[in-house]
Amino acid sequence: MRVKLPAIILSIFFILALPTIAQAAILREGSTGTDVKTLQTEFNQEGYTVGPVDGIFGPKTKAGVLKFQTDQGLTTDGIAGPVTQAALDRRTKTQEIISTAKTYLGVKYVWGGTTPAGFDCSGFVQYVFKDQGIILPRVSKDQATVGTAIRYKDLQPGDLMFFSMNENGVVSHVGIYIGGGTFIGAENAGVRVVTLDQYWISRFVVARRDY
Repeated sequence: MRVKLPAIILSIFFILALPTIAQAAILREGSTGTDVKTLQTEFNQEGYTVGPVDGIFGPKTKAGVLKFQTDQGLTTDGIAGPVTQAALDRRTKTQEIISTAKTYLGVKYVWGGTTPAGFDCSGFVQYVFKDQGIILPRVSKDQATVGTAIRYKDLQPGDLMFFSMNENGVVSHVGIYIGGGTFIGAENAGVRVVTLDQYWISRFVVARRDY
């Protein structure tokens, strides 16, 4: 026998499935409260000076939002809506990933290595991303199948870059793009920052964005 759920139960289920107000918060000039304080803290940490962290979305906070939106190629309306907040969250996480990766500069290369005692290329990437709560597959060819595919010209810091060292299109190496035409990865000489010269560009296969 089929049991029909009372309409009130279905209504409650539907409401609980909706985003909360906090999740969908849109902050603009005149907004106040804890969400504004969090926004101001993040902008100050990222170098977009918005004045004191007072929980008041005033002219200085709006100016910081506008500058950030311009730098990120977003709609410049001075409103911290979902798109702007997502871009800020990604920038913050990117800085944390790059900072974490750089703490392992000089760590030796070990084939199959997945710890600071020694890394291989995919073990290094997996370890750094896991530290930020992002779980990736173990080997580079599998890592190259997750996330959003990104073209070379659209690279942003934090994207993973995949290479075919045999130049046959088969992924066999990975590094973390850190901007300025460079990536950080576990190479034969250990963890180091590498310049994307013609050698690497000719072996590039795809990039992936995982957060």
